[in-house]
Amino acid sequence: MNPLIQLKKATPVFLVALTCFAFSPIARAVNPPPDGGYPSQNTAEGDSALFSLTTGIDNTAIGFNALFSNTTGGDNTVNGVLALALNTTGSNNTANGFQALLNNTTGSNNIALGANAGANLTTGGNNIEFGNAGVAGESATIRIGTTGTQTKTFIAGIHGIAVVSGTAVKVNAVGQLGTLPSSKRFKDQIKPMDKTSEVIYLLKPVTFQYKKELDPDKTPQFGLIAEEVEKANRDLVDRDAQGKVYTVRYEAVDAMLLNEFLKEHQKVEQLEKQVEKLTAGLEKVSAQLEMSKPAPRTVLNNQ
Repeated sequence: MNPLIQLKKATPVFLVALTCFAFSPIARAVNPPPDGGYPSQNTAEGDSALFSLTTGIDNTAIGFNALFSNTTGGDNTVNGVLALALNTTGSNNTANGFQALLNNTTGSNNIALGANAGANLTTGGNNIEFGNAGVAGESATIRIGTTGTQTKTFIAGIHGIAVVSGTAVKVNAVGQLGTLPSSKRFKDQIKPMDKTSEVIYLLKPVTFQYKKELDPDKTPQFGLIAEEVEKANRDLVDRDAQGKVYTVRYEAVDAMLLNEFLKEHQKVEQLEKQVEKLTAGLEKVSAQLEMSKPAPRTVLNNQ
């Protein structure tokens, strides 16, 4: 169990002992009361804020037990009860909110905003957590919002803004954003598509409109029905977090269409070569026939 949670559940006797220790002369020398002057540009406001500080510099801790365990970590900015409470040596962290970055111990360069934001992070660094508890040990990750809590996302400055180069962004069933790579360095078991693409002949394109709650304007749409596509080939659909069919992998369908086009193009090329051969043969036969014709007779006029 988290030691600070244990602290909150401790017996009154322990709390009395801790209080006596916190206000003992030795403790006060290391941990001055609120508004006290810390050395090395450290600032603390709140009971037991920066309580364990030894040589850390440039820390700002506001809130009960904020940066409680920090000893040598520096350049941390904390605002909130139990924020970064277990941090010991991590530096350059910013935590704003109740229990923000609570369990971070040695991770550095983390940013957490919101109650319990980044509370699951421990040793990883360079994370940005907005309204998300994060995952223990992860690094270099941005998490915004919590699955099941936030159900819509609106970001200004995207719609109607032209971008003439780049890669389309995809999102997986757990909300991770990224782009689809095509380089062979990301791929295994590469082989020709051959007849696999013939499944597209089973697909049934439709016109439709989305339900009013999704599209009040009832814009005409053109595409496929994911459940029907799954019947043809289950690998051509994506599923949601519950495993239900959600959408069609249109980029895969496009690749299959290209394969079928190339196959038909090869057939046309073969037919063109055959026609060329037949044409050349006919021309040769025609020439031979022309040469085999008898010479015309010469008619003499009798006078």
